[in-house]
Formats: sequence, structure tokens, C-alpha cells
Amino acid sequence: MDKKATIFDIQKFCINDGPGIRTNVFFKGCPLDCVWCHNPESKKRKKELFFLSHKCIGCLSCVSACGEGCHTKAEGGYHGFDRTNCRLCFSCASNCPAAALECVGREMTVEQILREVEKDRLFYENSGGGMTVSGGEPMAQFDFVFELLSKAKARGLHVCMETCGFAPTENYEKIAPFVDIFLFDYKLTSPELHKKYTGQDNALILKNLRFLDQLGAKTVLRCPIIPGINDTDEHFFGIAETANSLQNIIRIDIEPYNPLGGDKHERLGEAYELSKLKHPESNVIDGWIEKIKAHTQVSVTKA
Repeated sequence: MDKKATIFDIQKFCINDGPGIRTNVFFKGCPLDCVWCHNPESKKRKKELFFLSHKCIGCLSCVSACGEGCHTKAEGGYHGFDRTNCRLCFSCASNCPAAALECVGREMTVEQILREVEKDRLFYENSGGGMTVSGGEPMAQFDFVFELLSKAKARGLHVCMETCGFAPTENYEKIAPFVDIFLFDYKLTSPELHKKYTGQDNALILKNLRFLDQLGAKTVLRCPIIPGINDTDEHFFGIAETANSLQNIIRIDIEPYNPLGGDKHERLGEAYELSKLKHPESNVIDGWIEKIKAHTQVSVTKA
């Protein structure tokens, strides 16, 4: 039987996740739990249910479709949604004519993904692009990703992997020959703060980053900057020093906080800790970049 992975999105014509025009394959499941995550639907491996209240037309098809009483008629003719007894059967989503309820996640085989990716091969060849695997954390579904990337390279595709770095080192060693560029997250310099805001310290992550560099793997250091959490001089210096320690680094990407994750948390019925945080102003982002540049010769850009 063909292996299957849980994917939550495939995005085409991407230009910010590796060179050229790319197709991004997003895997569900992540070992970290970052408080600022802008793709919260990627954290869990299992399929989940989005409720997009602004799309609801009040037809109440979901009420009759749900056997657990999760959907009820609410004030104004629209419906209320209590997830307490939800079994994630997705009957409500299947019967929603307005797509206000949406199943997040689908199972796909390696061949299904590659067929989708290869539809745009001409664009890759003309732009130097290819396939990027992201998430979530692709290494969390390692056996599948190993097969996917090995077959992608056999077909001549350029491959990038975005990774948080939290996976067994031996798995990075196995997959490194099939990855042209690792887009490697560097979230917090302090191990204690890393654990506080992501659920894990960064010891294994840094070990894997240095291990890949010793193997000769090319990396882009991707650094999410979250106001009030890691926009500190200590962290900016840590980014620069880490980049300076790598022999095969291409550049440092600064990723300013994106508040769009708050809407996705709401769709999942979850509270969002950073709901009042705004996207930083351009001059603030420029200041972050200049502070990092002051300590490194590695190129620093805004992603």
C-alpha cells in the first residue's frame, strides 16, 4: 500500500520560499507549539475543522448534518457552534453550501503530490524554481518526506525544505542529499525563552543546524521576529553570531510578525494569546535588520 501523508495545503507560484517560482507543500504536524504561529492548523497531525463565520448564510444545513448537536440555531437565524462533542466527522462541512465549514487536511500519496508539483515544471525550469516542503514540520512525517524528496530529486526537481530543526539528527543526515537548500528556523537565542514560547529548548535544533552545515548543506536562516518576545539586542546578536559560525549559509531572512494567524485561531475555535499585537512598522523592521548587519557580513533581508 502506498504511503500517505496529511497535507493541509499546496500553494503554487510562490516566490518567497526558495529561488525562482515554487510549489509549496504544507505538511500537518509540528513538534513545536509557537505562541505566534501563523499556521495553527499545521500544529496537529490530524484533520481539523475550520468555521468561517463570515461565510455562513444561515441555511442551517449543518444542524441536521451533525449527529452530536454541535450546531444550533442562534440569534439572527445564523448558527452557533459548540465543539465540545465534535467527533470531526466533517458531515457538517460536506453539507455546507457556503463553505463556511471546512475540513483542514487531506491524505495524499507521494505520486499524487508529485503529479501536482510537476504540472508547473516549465515555470521551475525558466525561473530556477522547484518544490518546497513546509508545514508544520515536514520531518514529523519523515518516512513519507524521505520518499517524496528522493523521488523529486530523481525527477530533476530543485528541492527546499523549511524546518524548525527539531527532529532526530540521523534523519537530517539521511535526507540531506535530497535537499538543495534548508530554510532553517532560528526562533530564539535563549534556551529558556525558546522553551517558554515554543514548548522545547533549542539544544537539538542548534545541534542539527551545525550538523547540516558540517555536511555541506546550504542553509537560509529564517528568523521570525515577534515584538515583545524576541525583538531584543541579545537575540539580534545571537542571530548574527549563529550565522557567522556557519560555512554554508546563504543569507538571513527576517520574518516580521504576521497577525493573520489570529484569524486562523478563531476559525479553529481557539484563543489567541497575541490577539492585540500588530504588524510592526517598516522603520522598526529596518532597525532590526541594521542591528543584525552590525555584527555579520552575511546578507540580511526581509522575507
